[in-house]
Order: sequence, then C-alpha cells, then structure tokens
Amino acid sequence: MKVGVVKAYILKEFTELIRTRLIVMVYLMPSMILILFGYGIRMDVTHARTLIIDNDQSHYSRDLISRFEHSRYFDTKVLHISESEALHRIKQAKKDILIVIPASFEKRLLHGQKSEIGVFVDAAFPTRGTTMESYVQGVILDAASEAMAKTGIRPKGLITINQRALFNQAMRDEDAIVPGLIGLVLLVAPAILAALLIVREKEKGTIFNFYASPVRKGEFLLAKLTPAFLLHSVNIFVLFLVATQLFEVPFRGSFALYWLASELYILSSLGIGMLVSVITKRQIVAVVLTVIITIIPGFLYSGILMPISSMKGESYYEAHMFPVMYYNHIVYDTFLIGEGLASEKSLLYLGILLLYAAVVLTLGTLLMKKALR
Repeated sequence: MKVGVVKAYILKEFTELIRTRLIVMVYLMPSMILILFGYGIRMDVTHARTLIIDNDQSHYSRDLISRFEHSRYFDTKVLHISESEALHRIKQAKKDILIVIPASFEKRLLHGQKSEIGVFVDAAFPTRGTTMESYVQGVILDAASEAMAKTGIRPKGLITINQRALFNQAMRDEDAIVPGLIGLVLLVAPAILAALLIVREKEKGTIFNFYASPVRKGEFLLAKLTPAFLLHSVNIFVLFLVATQLFEVPFRGSFALYWLASELYILSSLGIGMLVSVITKRQIVAVVLTVIITIIPGFLYSGILMPISSMKGESYYEAHMFPVMYYNHIVYDTFLIGEGLASEKSLLYLGILLLYAAVVLTLGTLLMKKALR
C-alpha cells in the first residue's frame, strides 16, 4: 500500500468536505435528529380527555372520580348528560375516554357483588387506545381494592401484586427512546455521507483521475472512507453527551463496550453507503436509495417502537438482516442494564457487527470497477 498516496487522498477528502460544507452535516444532522425525535416521540399517554357520567352520586363514586381528577394521565370532566350524547362527543374527537358509573355502584360494592362500569375508549390509534384502557383499568381496580379493604370484604382468590419496574424505574420515555435513536442516527448519517463520496466523483468527472492513476481500489476506498469514519467517530461522544446530559438518560454499563460497538457499527453504515455509491451514478439517486434502506429499517427494526421479540414471520427475519438491531441491543444494555460483556448475547452481537462491517466493505470493494462502464 502506498501510504503517501493514501495520505494525499485523505487530505484531499478533508479539504473537499470542508469546502462543500458537508462537514457541517456530519455533526448538525445527527444532533438534530436526536433532539427532535427525542422530544417528539412519546409512547406514554398523558392528559387524555376524559368524560365521566356519575349515575350513582355516592361517596365511592365521588372517590373514584377524584382519582381520575388527580392523575396527570387524565383531564377529567363530570357531566350529567346522556350516554348517546357523550358517545357523540367521542365521535367528534372532543373526548378520548367515556366512563359511565352505574346507579347501583356503591350498593353492589358494599355487598361484595359484581358491578360493571362502562368504559368507552377512542381506539382509532390502537396503541394509544390500549394504553388509555390500561390506565383506566388500573385506576378502577385500585379504587375497588381499597374500598373493599375498608369494608372488610375479602373476595375469594384475591391476589395482591407487588410489582417493580426494572431498568427504567421512572418509566421515562426519554430512557426508552433516546438510546434507540443513537442507533438510528449512526446508521443514517454515515451511510448518507458515504453514499455521496464516489457518486459525486462520477457526476463531476473527477473519477477519471482515479481510473488513469496507478492507485488501487483498496487504497482509493480507504482514503475515501477514513475521513468520514474519523468525523463520525467524534459523534459517538457527542451523542453520548446529548443523551446523558440533555436528556438525562442513565448510563450503567461499560463505556468501552459502547465505544467499540459504535465504531464497528459506523463501519457497517459506511459500508452500506459505499455500496450505494458504487452502484449509482447520480447523487440524488444515491441519497434517496440510502434513506430508504436506512431510515425505514432504522425505525421498524431497531426496537424503538416495537420489541424485536414480539415480531413474527417475515418481519422477524428482516430485522436480523440490518445491523441496527444488533447495535441497539448493546446500546440499551450499556445505558439501562449494565450487564456488559457478561452477556453472551452482547458478545455474539458484537461479533456479528464485526462480520457485518467486513462483509459490506469487502462487497463494496469487489463491486468497485476501475474502468469506465
């Protein structure tokens, strides 16, 4: 390998990145994505517009209503209207939840008899509807349990659940979303930059300098990818600081594992972008194709919105075709769990990232032709 030639190409690439101001995108785009999506994606449901019709007007019905009124998950209003009118307000998207307390609620509760409370939830968005339904059930069951305890009624088979949330005790959306977004950012940003490196030379015609020179393909690609790799390596620390300082996400694991996995993951991302750059001839085509094969899998198969373990059929196998699933497992471990290299799965996924990077970089080198097609 001609070290002097590679150094000259690397210097030329750095100069080109600065001159075209692409270096600004290297740091601005990842931080913007993390901040915008970190604040914008919310899995929790708060201030659900709740309408309660109290047909009982009793002490226990008022106690139940107060629990909804003092919860941040509900914006509660009690109205004396008909059920049909209340349901019409849900159809008009003026309310999210309707709760109907029957006239015999307190009486049946004190006698230990079965009582039914009507709950109607706007489930136009199934995930949001399921979440709101769970919140309502939790409030009602908690109130009923306390009421029966005060009256001395102990139904047969009553079970007390002592639960504890692990890894994200505060149930913060930021702790669940931000580590996954790091995987999305480090997949998209390096791939887009790498996708522009070679195809830009094709559009400008400067690729003929490489065709006519004695520089080998490996040297050319090494010089092309090294600046992008070094610049995005800094992003590993930038994104870490944004996550821990701005979003206050805890970090319980090994920083060395986080750094090593991130470096291998960046190599995989650069390899994907290089493959796109090699097979395309226009920058706009390269960017669009890279966005399609990075952003969509980055969201669907990263574990941000849906656990990989809950996927079935083709989606489960598709998730294993992209590096983001393996990387995000390690990132969530380092931020929230802290098991580190003691986890056999983390070690396996680290090896898969290394293999993935080697395969895509080798494939890109093989497909690169030092000749005019």
